[in-house]
Amino acid sequence: MPDVDGRGRGDDDAETDDEDAGPQPGNGPDDDHPDPARVVADPRVLAADLLVDGDARAALAHVRQHSWIDLVASDQLLEQTEMLVSDLTDADSELAAAHRDRLAAERVRVDQPAGDHPALASAYRGNAAHLLSYDERLASAKAGLTLQPRVSVSVRPPDAFARLFDPESLYEAVEGGEYPGPDRTQRS
Repeated sequence: MPDVDGRGRGDDDAETDDEDAGPQPGNGPDDDHPDPARVVADPRVLAADLLVDGDARAALAHVRQHSWIDLVASDQLLEQTEMLVSDLTDADSELAAAHRDRLAAERVRVDQPAGDHPALASAYRGNAAHLLSYDERLASAKAGLTLQPRVSVSVRPPDAFARLFDPESLYEAVEGGEYPGPDRTQRS
């Protein structure tokens, strides 16, 4: 399997178009309390969502089916996802580019400082409460102690997120009122 540890390749050419960047530290909705309706998925999860009918797809289906839940991603996160999909599909650059374009249209874009971990930077810069990752190092107690003073994010594998996701209570907390059910159709 290709190197997918999330460390930035190509981070030096980060764009800084703040108009499209969404919330940034210091001007987000509430920097002390991340938005529970914002989700980040690392490149392996985004690639698995496309290529495997499994946990990643089930987890991200929750995001896609609800207009009030946002997928947050930096350009670097999408770049790494595109490279991974291309590597995993024997350099099928058309499939990889189409997946990146679809993700770019669906996501809330955030800027990422050069050299930052794309998934962590997306969570921090986008004020996201959830980070979906297969990387056990990110979900470890040691990582939690390191991250907690800087960013408050729940790191979970996709299967745990899919299993624990409760749209009714989340809707009540972020939107108020009775949960109307999914309001978007699932993509094919």
